[in-house]
Amino acid sequence: MTIDTLRFATAGSVDDGKSTLVGRLLHDSKSVLTDQLEAVEHASRNRGQEAPDLALLTDGLRAEREQGITIDVAYRYFATPRRRFILADTPGHVQYTRNMVTGASTAELAVVLVDARNGVVEQTRRHAAVAALLRVPHVVLAVNKMDLVDYAEPVFAKTAEEFTAYAASLGVPEITAIPISALAGDNVVEPSARMDWYGGPTVLEHLETVPVARELTTSQGRFPVQYVIRPQTAEHPDYRGYAGQIASGAFRVGERVTVLPSGRTSTVKAIDVLGRSVDAAWAPQSVTVRLHDGVDISRGDLIAPSTSAPALSRDVTALVCHVADQPLTVGQRVLLKHTTRTVKAIVKDIPSRLTLDDLSQHPAPGQLVANDIGRVVIRTAEPLALDAYAASRRTGSFLLIDPADGTTLAAGMADGVR
Repeated sequence: MTIDTLRFATAGSVDDGKSTLVGRLLHDSKSVLTDQLEAVEHASRNRGQEAPDLALLTDGLRAEREQGITIDVAYRYFATPRRRFILADTPGHVQYTRNMVTGASTAELAVVLVDARNGVVEQTRRHAAVAALLRVPHVVLAVNKMDLVDYAEPVFAKTAEEFTAYAASLGVPEITAIPISALAGDNVVEPSARMDWYGGPTVLEHLETVPVARELTTSQGRFPVQYVIRPQTAEHPDYRGYAGQIASGAFRVGERVTVLPSGRTSTVKAIDVLGRSVDAAWAPQSVTVRLHDGVDISRGDLIAPSTSAPALSRDVTALVCHVADQPLTVGQRVLLKHTTRTVKAIVKDIPSRLTLDDLSQHPAPGQLVANDIGRVVIRTAEPLALDAYAASRRTGSFLLIDPADGTTLAAGMADGVR
């Protein structure tokens, strides 16, 4: 049986217990090495704590340990017999919203924590809105610190109802609410004996069984070329292969394809995976594609099935999350990186800035500053084959880069080309 991988992110307000939840998951699923646990126990004793502070398993930066909050995105990898996991523990503070966007951009599930004593707060709505914007297909509401409200079902039910209604209004497709105590371990890995009124899954059980998104393998074929392979050996004097990772969909030998932006067509002659030829390959496999015709192809080109090739355009409209400290302004010259292709571009307009509390639009903001999410219009120097982000999170996303020093300015989600 093939074990698949789930990418998920955690989010929540400061002190809601995200890092403790992650630490509990790692600890109770036996994914913590002995020396790691000993280091946490030692650090906890130095802080005057009798029990190990499991939050220290993820709060690795010295500044985070001193302040007791998560600042950067902490990535952790662990596995159970049923599934592998890539976890992004994202910051809760409003000034680190951009880090949450980074952590959740590739996630297939988001765990949003809420303090049972406080219920749904402004930052909870902000995190739900970011998950909706990034089209995260599954959202888990973890109502934490149930031990501090005497494990009362009405407290959980009220919070779950309010959050579910709000997230559903944003278009979140699937919401699962779970009452937990990360500190005590209730309903994290093991079911809680103190909440017998709850009959749903634990957090880990849900993570192990939730369907993994299959967008990459079911959407239209997209293959950004990363490298051209020409060994020029006596054994393979005419070998010319195009290497990269399939971004979405599948490709088959004999399939008619189009190379963009040139628009030239050819037929797939062979597909090589790990040194052997296969009849078909699909996302997210890394492959080498060989074509029948001697088409001029280089890094940054995109190969797609001729029947579903994307349109080309130099005008891009998109939502962007501004991540740099310097503002993004109208008329600013930037580099736009889409898959393996980087082109010069200019910001033509910033029509609006998004208010994350209710996804309303603030018109004509003039600029975007760090953590702002807004709509932009960009003109590129060369045509791009962008999909809409709603159709593909891989080929509908891009980065804006400062051409002077290479700083990442913004992460974008395209409406598509026009």
